[in-house]
Amino acid sequence: MGMTIAEKIIAAAAGVEAVKPGDIHTVEVDQMMSNDGTTHLTIDMYNQKLDNPHIADVKKLVWIVDHNVPADSPKTAASHKKMRDFAREHGITYYEGQGVCHQIMMENHVRPGELIFGADSHTCAYGALGAFGTGVGCTDYLYAMVTGKSWLLVPETLKFNLVGRLPQGVYARDLILTIIGKIGANGANYKAMEFGGAGLSTLTMSDRISMCNLCVEAGAKTALMEVDDVALSYLKERGRTPKHIFKSDGDAVFAQEYTIDLSTIKPIVAKPHFVDNVVDAKECAGTKIDEAFLGSCNNGRLEDLRVGAALIKGRKVHPLVRFLVVPASNEVYQEALKEGLLQTFMEAGAIVMNANCSVCWGSCQGVIGEGETLISTGTRNFKGRAGHADSFVYLASAATVTASAIKGEIATADML
Repeated sequence: MGMTIAEKIIAAAAGVEAVKPGDIHTVEVDQMMSNDGTTHLTIDMYNQKLDNPHIADVKKLVWIVDHNVPADSPKTAASHKKMRDFAREHGITYYEGQGVCHQIMMENHVRPGELIFGADSHTCAYGALGAFGTGVGCTDYLYAMVTGKSWLLVPETLKFNLVGRLPQGVYARDLILTIIGKIGANGANYKAMEFGGAGLSTLTMSDRISMCNLCVEAGAKTALMEVDDVALSYLKERGRTPKHIFKSDGDAVFAQEYTIDLSTIKPIVAKPHFVDNVVDAKECAGTKIDEAFLGSCNNGRLEDLRVGAALIKGRKVHPLVRFLVVPASNEVYQEALKEGLLQTFMEAGAIVMNANCSVCWGSCQGVIGEGETLISTGTRNFKGRAGHADSFVYLASAATVTASAIKGEIATADML
């Protein structure tokens, strides 16, 4: 019997010829990413709970401060210092103030065929390069950090065959929200979501990262895309080579298969308070907003900023709206500077912030108050995600978020 991409990566990491869903295997972990959300807890366990504390292979560790940057309180500063000091002491690859963890990993570290643990749920973003990225908690992270190994229950795979091309003014963000709405927030629980088909070739790396990143919002263990020329070109430009290039076998067994016609996708909004609460964006038209956010590991890349800047050029942010623009990394920030995108946003009245998680994380920048409404390119819209428990978060594409910031109410680009 053939294997899926996810099964092949696990088999390679386990050093066995074949695996099947439901098997449990001990695996070698290729890379381990952790950010300032939980790393201080991992350090405490390392120092206080282990009889023989050690790191199996420090070259496999990447630590990134991105959630509260710069520190917003003495408590946060202490957490950052603990992480910073530990990384320096042990020679761990360390980033601070350089952007969101998943964007940095994609820019600098991820390779096709790798098995990567990340102490953050959106680690599934790495599937855009054909890597098995999955989020883990502190205990599993610590075990992998100390032993270099972990265990995995082999997931079933959902296959999404993409055909056609997205219409003008419709984006990968609309596509993945449509898919999540179709299968539901529990539709991929502990499953791999695999994307392929002729339509995949029409999607950029930015599109692919956006899609894989959000798959955890359908409960996915991981997300994977077939490695093609687009992915290999991105990798070559960054001086990296694949570990493995896997494709699902013709006789691989999928839990379910879907065919998604990209030409049928429309601008989408996910309404409060669940990511699968999706509707045609026009159904939300006219909903007053207080704040708009363009950024995050899902939609803070250069392509997203270009979309927003093109819409807002020559226009102004609505006087009753705060519009925060936050590049996903310093690399994105610098390119956006060169292209004049950030100047365009600032001239329109937007607030341009340093590269970090910002409003998506909802604990430092742009926190919204009681009764306020945010439209966001962030990853989640759960109750209280961006501030007060009695606030409201709508999720949409860079185009819809920017159009809404201009109108002062939810609007699509064609409503300007």
